[in-house]
Amino acid sequence: MSRPAFLDKIVSREEAGARVAALPAPVVFTNGVFDVLHRGHATYLAQARELGASLVLALNTDASARRLGKGPDRPLNNQDDRAVMMAAMESVSLVTWFDEDTPLQLIAELRPDILVKGGDYDMEKLAETAVVKAYGGQALAIPFVDGYSTTALVKKIRSSP
Repeated sequence: MSRPAFLDKIVSREEAGARVAALPAPVVFTNGVFDVLHRGHATYLAQARELGASLVLALNTDASARRLGKGPDRPLNNQDDRAVMMAAMESVSLVTWFDEDTPLQLIAELRPDILVKGGDYDMEKLAETAVVKAYGGQALAIPFVDGYSTTALVKKIRSSP
């Protein structure tokens, strides 16, 4: 069996700059843990991709995800498995990681045209927005699909008999 082509979308942090520079513009950037893929994620990623020609997704590493305080056993899926799931998404052009608490440094390195976050963020309060706007980019929030959350899904599974 041959190696799935979508695995070529996964790149190291060191390779990300060159690969992003080769993507069709405008480049949209988003980030997150994306621990257990659900409908809300799929919808959000498709909407983010519609804003540009390419979508770069930066995943929190496992260590970075644990620092978010979602629970000692999170993420449920390790960073390599999460990257494969994200790369398999049609709307995603490239997947990489960041180990810091925020992707601020990665955004400064990659310089995407558009930064996108979920609707629960106040874009004007994010340091990432200031960086993107400083070089002429845009920062936008996409509304969440109500009723879909990995944290809520994990709670539901744990409460089942």
